[in-house]
Amino acid sequence: MTVTLAPETLFYIGSFPITNTVIDTLLVDGIILSLVVYINKKTSVIPTFLQTLVELAVEQFHSLTESTAGEHTAKIFPYVITFFLFIFIANYSELIPIITAITVNGAPLIRSTSSDLNTTLALALISIIATHSMSIKTIGLKAYLNRFFSLNPIALFSGLLELISEFTKIISFSFRLFGNIFVGGIILASITAVFAFIIPSVVMFYEMFVGFIQALIFALLTMAFMSIFTTAHSGIE
Repeated sequence: MTVTLAPETLFYIGSFPITNTVIDTLLVDGIILSLVVYINKKTSVIPTFLQTLVELAVEQFHSLTESTAGEHTAKIFPYVITFFLFIFIANYSELIPIITAITVNGAPLIRSTSSDLNTTLALALISIIATHSMSIKTIGLKAYLNRFFSLNPIALFSGLLELISEFTKIISFSFRLFGNIFVGGIILASITAVFAFIIPSVVMFYEMFVGFIQALIFALLTMAFMSIFTTAHSGIE
């Protein structure tokens, strides 16, 4: 079995390649939109099992965001829950045997979009850009710039280090998610090709745990950074 770092191209629309991670992205988007429509239409006083799960997850994340972000919860929470749901569903989509067994031109129809560095880099950029944009809108441009630049040499040095760290966050965010899901997919595919049932099942349960943890980490780190950057910097002037 050949495992490629880049996603496999299934077909072309004009000159635009449609890869199996693009298909997975569309699938994940479709699931989230369908879930939103279903919950809106089927919401009842006596909740269904699905409604209960969704409400429980949303309430937990909202409470956690509120305890961290305070008055800025309304701004930050939509990013937190969206990142979590998208990454969580994307990570699990590659673990569904019926879907992943479908192939097109010898390549799997579905490959977790989290195992595509293009996707994880895009998610990291969205998180970082949204964080800094929100910071400027919330505390103002002057207070935002004071976080990185100061006439005080010590504060300036500290601010420049923090500015550099913002760029390293892009690498950290994207490669952490990509690496864990990509390597996990390779291990699961390799073991499945050699062993029949028991060992692949154990690895699959482990990958389910990793998929959940990675989605949680990405969402919570975004929440933490947004909370920090919507608070005026109190460093040395």
